[in-house]
Amino acid sequence: MVIRALTADQTRAAEQRAVAERGATLDALMRRAGETLAETVAGLAEGDIIVLAGRGNNGGDGWVAARVLHAEGRNVRVFSLAAPGTLDGPAHAAAAEAVAAGVVWHVPPAPPTADELAPAAIVIDALLGIGGAGPLREPLPDWIDAAAESGCLIVSADIPSGVDTDTGQIQGTAIPADVTVTFSALKRGLVTYPGAEYAGDVVVADVGIPPALLEFDDAPEVWEAAEYAELLPLPAADTHKDDRGRVLVVAGSSAYPGAAILAAKGAQRAGAGYVTLACPETIIPVAHQHLVAATVVGMPASHRSFSSRALERILALAHEYDAVVLGPGLTLADGAVVVARGLVAQLDKPLVVDADALNALVDAVDLVAARRSPTVLTPHPGEMGRLLGISTTAVQADRIEAAHRLANRSIAVVLKGAGTVVSTGERHVIVASGSPALATAGTGDVLSGVIGALLAAGLEPLEAAALGAYWHGRAGEAAAAALTPLSVTAEDIPGFLPIAAAELLGCW
Repeated sequence: MVIRALTADQTRAAEQRAVAERGATLDALMRRAGETLAETVAGLAEGDIIVLAGRGNNGGDGWVAARVLHAEGRNVRVFSLAAPGTLDGPAHAAAAEAVAAGVVWHVPPAPPTADELAPAAIVIDALLGIGGAGPLREPLPDWIDAAAESGCLIVSADIPSGVDTDTGQIQGTAIPADVTVTFSALKRGLVTYPGAEYAGDVVVADVGIPPALLEFDDAPEVWEAAEYAELLPLPAADTHKDDRGRVLVVAGSSAYPGAAILAAKGAQRAGAGYVTLACPETIIPVAHQHLVAATVVGMPASHRSFSSRALERILALAHEYDAVVLGPGLTLADGAVVVARGLVAQLDKPLVVDADALNALVDAVDLVAARRSPTVLTPHPGEMGRLLGISTTAVQADRIEAAHRLANRSIAVVLKGAGTVVSTGERHVIVASGSPALATAGTGDVLSGVIGALLAAGLEPLEAAALGAYWHGRAGEAAAAALTPLSVTAEDIPGFLPIAAAELLGCW
């Protein structure tokens, strides 16, 4: 079953349908949520437990958990933002049951301090949940900061308080949970950064909403390793090199010859049977030094990059290939821009558009939108902002929406960065692999080559983009484990792609 990450509104809609169509009650859903929260907490550590309970239903989940843990003999105290008698709806009933069962509680006259919370082994964060939106109201920031500074093991109910459910953005401050017990389904904010960094280990708890009610076609997908593994284009026993895909890499300049080489190596390590690098003739000697099995074809050069005269030659050459990778190390020299725009507009082949080829399209995005052949764009947030005419900050504020704006059925967008987003407009995949080790020049060039090889093998844009991003991310993690995140360079990543591939093959 596809795992989807829901928004707050989608989660509420599923709850309302469960009540209206399946006979559930909000009281029963809250009771089950609190019980699953207590089950997780009980298995984490011995010692005292403090519940931080908000005024809404998330606080009600905390009250239920407190009652269950108290009944199991745990020493539990509830620090509540409001007196039980002032709460509304299911939260009122949950708090009343907990108080009647003997749970110790109080409403502190001032926000608790880190020192007051520190004696507990576990703090349960039940302050906001998915109900929190917009800037935090006083005194919530002080409660959140106290929990963060307490040194206790923190378990958040549904989503860490202060994390925006829909975007993962931090609303001033947020609780850094060790574990998040999220109810019914993943939430977008738990798998998009920076929220994912605050989520800790995520446990998805079934609270009684039928899975069919949690299916929203436009909700982002989070694939498991086995789903990526199924897409690997494994060669058959009688495969010929041309059967494994022919990739043409159009890249490089005198300033950035390495980018072209890295893209070619990425395509080779991702299984392409035949790789050719078309580069400015000025860098042929450097390319030959580093590429043994790939063909290198020199193209007319001007100003240390491609000449505009190279366009027709590249178009003619591209007809012999199954996919083209365009952009790494291209520069924005006039000739390179002509080549980039011309290939995007005229090439009737699967195409990966990366790096300076994206920058060449900043005021010509309509050329991309007009393409009908399979296309994958691989911008980082800065490039995405330039393509959309918005700031990098605005891109990062809602990465899924930003990727969605450039995508369509034949165009997949890979918005790189922590929590890479792959979108075709109708579908979105959030890729849960990667390492800070990949935050170094050139790693994106390797990724473009990997995706190019997968397109050449016949994968659809979404499949090639998602598998490529995941595979590349796992290679980065393997490189970091072997070399430390500080010492990994882009040149290392192709050598770790086989390790990541072997891991995926182990899923079969």
